[in-house]
Amino acid sequence: MTASGSHATVSPVRLSVDCMGGDHGPSVTLPACRAFLDKHPEAELVLVGLPEALAPAKDWARVTLVHASEVVTMDDPVEVALRKKKDSSMRVAINQVKASADQPAVAHACVSAGNTGALMAVARYLLKTVEGIDRPAIASVMPNQRDGYTTVLDLGANVDCSAEHLLQFAVMGSALVSAVEGKDNPTVGLLNIGEEAIKGSEVIKKAGELLRTAGSRGLINFYGNVEGNDIFKGTSDIVVCDGFVGNVALKTAEGLATMFANFIKQEFTRNALTKMVALVAMPVLNQFKKRVDHRRYNGAALLGLRGLVFKSHGSADAFAFENALNRAYDAARHRLLDRVHDRIAATLESLPSQDSQSSAA
Repeated sequence: MTASGSHATVSPVRLSVDCMGGDHGPSVTLPACRAFLDKHPEAELVLVGLPEALAPAKDWARVTLVHASEVVTMDDPVEVALRKKKDSSMRVAINQVKASADQPAVAHACVSAGNTGALMAVARYLLKTVEGIDRPAIASVMPNQRDGYTTVLDLGANVDCSAEHLLQFAVMGSALVSAVEGKDNPTVGLLNIGEEAIKGSEVIKKAGELLRTAGSRGLINFYGNVEGNDIFKGTSDIVVCDGFVGNVALKTAEGLATMFANFIKQEFTRNALTKMVALVAMPVLNQFKKRVDHRRYNGAALLGLRGLVFKSHGSADAFAFENALNRAYDAARHRLLDRVHDRIAATLESLPSQDSQSSAA
């Protein structure tokens, strides 16, 4: 297993940005990029989009403009993005992180707020998966009670997963947390309907066996089965699950946070007395709002590809999109791609192949 300090950081980091993606396009992405550059004086950006849309950034320092003639809309089918719009801002931006045998990649990571299905399909087609990874996974963070956050994957890329896929997610998630948070040995929990090893579907039970084996060999730090509430307790650093369950958990958490914020606002604005109380409680209310603000956690990594791609919420405002840029910057700076490769290679070497398992059975 690769130690967290064995990879030197990258400097300067160069990000490619799909400026046309998302619900708002350049009206959000360009202000976010400007704010990001102001806070990261050594960073560089490759801004991709329609020529007229990128015009406001033509004189920005540490910025390269790359023009595209098409845009993948939020409701474009995957087939359209993949086969018809070959000069889309999304595709051109992803191409910036594609390395060839004789030429390094232009950028270290790509960020887009575009159509999730299209982004995953185009990224997988252009970049391919890391050797040993069957399917890429979407990983992001959710706040927990320990004043930190829990990394959860998969959040929607793979509706149906095998036990082997869940093991791969655990290894990739460990690499992500190790790189970005500096935790040498982050704990991994398997999302289940109970803590006992005998609970869950056959896939979950088999995944538990694989994860325990990987844990016993020092490949991951397997905590055991966890339940949905453990995500927010911070019981383990990482929680792995299939994309169907993960996406439902993510959207439920975001909806619940928004509902609580609205409830509090309604109660404090019922009458003059509650409004006066609200003024006294404002510092606490603002801190609560900050802790549950999902915009602070925007930016999901598409793990398992031969290039770093980060997905922003399509509805993100400039603050949220800037946070997605920050996450991509941190991952690239700490060589996340190398760490995923190293951990997967170590896992494949240590665990018996599926062929040998089949013959033994």
